[in-house]
Amino acid sequence: MQESTGFDGGMGELGLNIEGLLRRSARQLIQQAIEGEVQVLLEEYAAVRMVDGRRAVVRNGYLPEREILTAVGPVPVQVPKVRDRSGSGVVFRSSLVPPYVRKSRTVAAALPWLYLHGVSSGRMHEALSVLLGEEAKGLSPAVLGRLKVEWAQEHAQWQRRSLQGKRYAYWWADGVYTQLRAEDDPRMCLLVIIGVTAEGKKEVVAVTDGLRESKASWLEILRDLRDRGLQEAPLLAIGDGAMGFWAALDEIYPQTRHQRCWVHKTATSSTSYRSAFRGKPRPPCRRSGWPTPVKLRRKPGKPSCGTTRPNIPERSQSSRRTGTCC
Repeated sequence: MQESTGFDGGMGELGLNIEGLLRRSARQLIQQAIEGEVQVLLEEYAAVRMVDGRRAVVRNGYLPEREILTAVGPVPVQVPKVRDRSGSGVVFRSSLVPPYVRKSRTVAAALPWLYLHGVSSGRMHEALSVLLGEEAKGLSPAVLGRLKVEWAQEHAQWQRRSLQGKRYAYWWADGVYTQLRAEDDPRMCLLVIIGVTAEGKKEVVAVTDGLRESKASWLEILRDLRDRGLQEAPLLAIGDGAMGFWAALDEIYPQTRHQRCWVHKTATSSTSYRSAFRGKPRPPCRRSGWPTPVKLRRKPGKPSCGTTRPNIPERSQSSRRTGTCC
């Protein structure tokens, strides 16, 4: 895992370049697995020695880098070489990237598996088989065990990285639920913070498990960020209004302004509309450049919340309480 967590481009609500993130994850996963394979081979022949006591089978650099075409674009890989000084013909053949292979199986479905079954779950066979096909199922437990240890160490190092001098203009915060559930508490999810620096670069600020509605869970994250050097508060934080994140943010970074996420806000608003209006365009929620059908377009100068008062009083009251429309 690289210390840099930035990514460019935009896709979705958070502006994540999913394909770029997947390509980097695929390259790292393949390269680490290959390194694990060659290390197992070297350990297998560690006892074979030359007359002068030197190892007979040793590493001998890398083959020229080549690209493997995947569903998300080319992924560059480097396959290690070994040298057999005894002349017995020992060579390294990667089961993941055989010689002359230029195309892998599709990795379009790999992202959720890398996300859900990557470092923490220990289910490496599933993650590798989705990424690389049936060949990955032939990996020995020794290789997978080595990868688990390496990934866990890299993840721990990333969690301890220094944040001295970091400045963020925006934060997006959310709790992401997956199909995996902690046995002790099924409400556990991944608490994620994405930040945008003053230069416009998006970075993963924090990813850890916790309770989405719990102030204590978010406090633990924000205190850790502050203790690692993030002294300057972000200018604006964006997220769902039901999270414990806001109470924690007011305690650690009280100067940060709040903004409700329009995706969550619109979804919440729909529950207060009469059944006849559900699923139809809602003018108050379709501002900020979102086009509205002519028949539903409000009159110029009329407050948007006022348009909902006759038919949806509870929604208007909620909007006024939260300081937002819809």
